[in-house]
Parts: sequence; structure tokens; C-alpha cells
Amino acid sequence: MRKQMISTLATLALLTGGIAGFAGMGGSSSVEAAQAVNTFKDVPASHWASSAIHSAVEQGYFKGYADGTFKPGSPVTKAEMASILARVANQPELKDAEPNHFTDVPEWAKSDVSTAIAKGFIHPSSYKGKLNAQAALERGEMADWLTQGLSVVDSDYRQALSDVTNTVIPAKEYFTGKLVDSQKNAVAVALGTGLMSVANDKTFGVNRTTTRAEVAVLIARYASVAKTKPADLQGLNELRQVGLTGTNLSVISKSFKKTPERKILLSGNQKYEDVVTDDFSLVRNKNIVTETNHADLKILNWIVVDTHVPSNNRSIYYPVFVDEGVKLQIGRQFSFVEFALNIKSESMNQLQAGSLLNSATFNPLKSPQSIAFLSYEAPKTGDYTLNKGVFGVKNPVYWGQGLLHFNQSLTRALTLETKEGKVYSVFDTN
Repeated sequence: MRKQMISTLATLALLTGGIAGFAGMGGSSSVEAAQAVNTFKDVPASHWASSAIHSAVEQGYFKGYADGTFKPGSPVTKAEMASILARVANQPELKDAEPNHFTDVPEWAKSDVSTAIAKGFIHPSSYKGKLNAQAALERGEMADWLTQGLSVVDSDYRQALSDVTNTVIPAKEYFTGKLVDSQKNAVAVALGTGLMSVANDKTFGVNRTTTRAEVAVLIARYASVAKTKPADLQGLNELRQVGLTGTNLSVISKSFKKTPERKILLSGNQKYEDVVTDDFSLVRNKNIVTETNHADLKILNWIVVDTHVPSNNRSIYYPVFVDEGVKLQIGRQFSFVEFALNIKSESMNQLQAGSLLNSATFNPLKSPQSIAFLSYEAPKTGDYTLNKGVFGVKNPVYWGQGLLHFNQSLTRALTLETKEGKVYSVFDTN
């Protein structure tokens, strides 16, 4: 009995020492909270999350510890995070929320977990009866919880979670194949909304634990994103468009439209209205008609990056492919294409790969060589080539680098034709 009382007291100490009491249950006033955060011995003004910690304490999400510390680097458990999410203001509740059937939630957190479920953050059906409530919350699961919450706030966020299924995710784990399918959608939306970001090593870190300082920041970000319409978030728009069509062109440039009939030359009995399209999804992952016969070629994704826009309007893919400070000439943008080849000969080299498409935009000759691109470890030609640039595998998949001209006087129609007869063709109308 004594051991049980000590255990219960320890749990309550953790809760009230790490998470503020709820309204009506002895939570600190905002004045006391503001005074407390300014005296945390381990949160100097220079701490990267000091402002967010101040706000989280002031709003009652956290308290400090009796020894005058905040312990910003301490992990947050799932039960603790559920208690925090239960208190998120203005979060709608589901009319048909799943019941809380978890068998391992401590008594002090049961009501909070039920509330977090009702608010859509936690889906019990995704678990097998146990939340593992006392375990530290990892970033992958955090992404799940937060994006699930957003889908309750606005149905378009729920649609976004579906739209990004086949997108290119700007995180190292995606490019190295270490991001499992069950994690991709939530990670994509978490990055696209700015809720979460990659670390200095370019990894999202789905298995890294979430700290108290990080949670303070995430709560503030969540409140901001929840007030924002998904359509107003460029990064999310890009991820959705790439997921749905294979390219972000329509987000980066509004000037490219379907090539008019008078500006395109079709072969044989092709009829413009039957074969010409500006929908990239219709040529994505299809065998493309090539200039030479060295290999069959498919385009999986096409990313456009404008280096002349202000930093706050940059493509979400800028830091993946382009080094900070690099700028092309006015009227030119980077074009990055993910190619999949089926090589027909034993000695095809990079130059022959470059001859497959006579296009400066869709150019399979070489991969980006920026420090940024190399740090993300995305597939490149060098991963597959041997001496004299000869490919050592039959089916390489890699990213190529080209240029897109945003200048009608310099630009021909951008045209790709599939072996099935569909013609993708767009033209700069500026």
C-alpha cells in the first residue's frame, strides 16, 4: 500500500511539475507563470525555445520544477502529451469519437486521453489496445497526432493527408527509403504546414523522442496553423500537387498553360483535343517517347525551384536541391526531375542518357551537385555509374538537373509524349 501511494505521488509530481494543473484545479496565474519562466535556471534568454516556453507556461500547459528548472530537454510521455492536447483551445470535438479502450493509461491521465481522442488527436483504432502511455512520445507519432487534429479543424487538412500519398517529402529518410509508408502522409503534412521541420542532418527523425522545449514550440505552431486555411500554405500546396500530379509547376508558376493548338506539331492522325494535356499526372510514370533507343524512360516527379523569390516564399524543395545564396539568371529556374530508366545495352553511359530527351528542362544527363542535394543523400547518377560514366545497373532511378526558362522569347513549348500517345505540353504565357 505504501509503495502504491509513493508511486501515485510520484506520478502526480511529474504531472504538476511538468504540466500545469487544469483550470479550476489550482493552475498558476499568468503573472506567476511569467515570473516563473523568467527565473528558470536552465532556460536563459538565449535558449532557442525560450519564447515558446514562456508562452506555454503562461497559458498553463507547463509548470517548472521545485528546484527552479524547466528541464527543456526532458522527454514528454504519451500520457503527458495527451494531457496537453486535451487542453488545446478552440479544437472541435468529434461527434462520433472512438471510445477510450486503452488498458495501460494511468488513472490521472484517463480523462485527458479520452478528451484528446474526442478532439481527434489520437485514434485508438490505430493501436492494439495499449497506448504505451508511459513511453516517451516519438516525433513520428507526434506528427500523426497533430495532423490528425488538424483534419478535425478543417476537412481540407484531412484531404491534404490523402493528397500527399505519392509526394516527394523533403526529408533524408524519404530519399534514402527509410520512411515507412505508414509515416509518410503525416510527416509530409507536418512539414508542409511548418508544424515540424528537419534537423541539421536533414532527417525528420521519426524515432527521436520529443522534448518539453519542442512541445512548447509545437503547441504554439499548432495554434497558428489551425487558424490558417490549407490553401494559404505554399509548402503544403506544393506537396499536395506533387502528390496528385507529379510536379509543383502550377504552384511555382501560374504563367505556364496548355500549349495552344497552333503552337504544337502533332504526328500522324493525332487530334489536339484527344491527346494534348496540361495534366502532368497523365504522363507521370509512363514510358516516354525518346530521341534515341538506349533505354526506356519514365519521369516519376518534376520539381521546379525559383531562386529569385523572397526566402519566405521559397519552394519547400529549395533546401533539398539548392545551396543558400545560389541564384540563376533572371528568367531561369531550376528543373529537377526524377528519372527511372530501363537500360537496353550493356554499356550505356551518361552522355547517352542525356541524348534520350532533347530537352534542357527534362535532362537525364547529370544529377545536382549542390551541397544541399548531397546532404539529403537523394539518388544520383554517380550511385549507378562505373568507369567512363557507364551505368552498372539496368534500372537506375535518380534525380537529374535541368533549366526551365520563364521567358516566352526563349522558351519552346515543354512537351513530353508517352508511348501510349498522350502529349503533355505547356507554354509560358508571360
